[in-house]
Amino acid sequence: MSNNVYLSVLIPAKNEASNLTPLLEEIRSALGDEDYEVIVVDDGSTDSSIVELNALKAAGFHQLRVLSHQRSLGQSTSIYHAAKAARGHWLATLDGDGQNDPADIPGMLALVRGSEGNPQGVKLVAGHRVNRRDTASKRWASRFANGLRSRLLKDATPDTGCGLKLIEREAFLRLPYFDHMHRYIPALIQRHNGRMIVHPVNHRHRSAGVSKYGNIDRALVGILDLFGVWWLIRRTRLDAVPQELHE
Repeated sequence: MSNNVYLSVLIPAKNEASNLTPLLEEIRSALGDEDYEVIVVDDGSTDSSIVELNALKAAGFHQLRVLSHQRSLGQSTSIYHAAKAARGHWLATLDGDGQNDPADIPGMLALVRGSEGNPQGVKLVAGHRVNRRDTASKRWASRFANGLRSRLLKDATPDTGCGLKLIEREAFLRLPYFDHMHRYIPALIQRHNGRMIVHPVNHRHRSAGVSKYGNIDRALVGILDLFGVWWLIRRTRLDAVPQELHE
């Protein structure tokens, strides 16, 4: 595989053995015309995820790369490690549970294609799940969290928790890293004066496995992170650029 690819698809996955093969086959079908790679980060799985991934590589899925954490380090760390290893100009992030639809990626790419190297170009296409397939309690918790975050950060993002995003790699690697940063990518991109587009995407029922997050756990961690990001944004001066003077 060439070291120069246009798109890197990043998938953090923990104990998603039953979902990985169908998801990766969907990615291969959706991106058949693209120069791409897929990086799956096995985040300390205790099931047969690594076996499934190795079988796909052995069967000829040459675009697939696998990173492995010996213990679970979380979604944000998995995405960060994958982004550091990625070769693509653009990063598409997908959850490993199969609820995000890879068929949405080409439409998101169409919004940014040709803008590479343009400082005024779009840096982030944020997915918006218009047909949430989660439980009622999870949808309620997300609405509450999105409302609170939106009022505090003013990030103009209706669904920051959507796992499907398209991000310029260079812009992503400029962001400050911290655990759970993936929930605040839109606000952090805008902190660096980056342009963002919100794009409606499909959302599906989880076909196998169980969610790794509880509503209470997410709320407690999220409130602490929210105020940390709010403080960080208030202290930034990166939303303006110097002008070079000429004689």
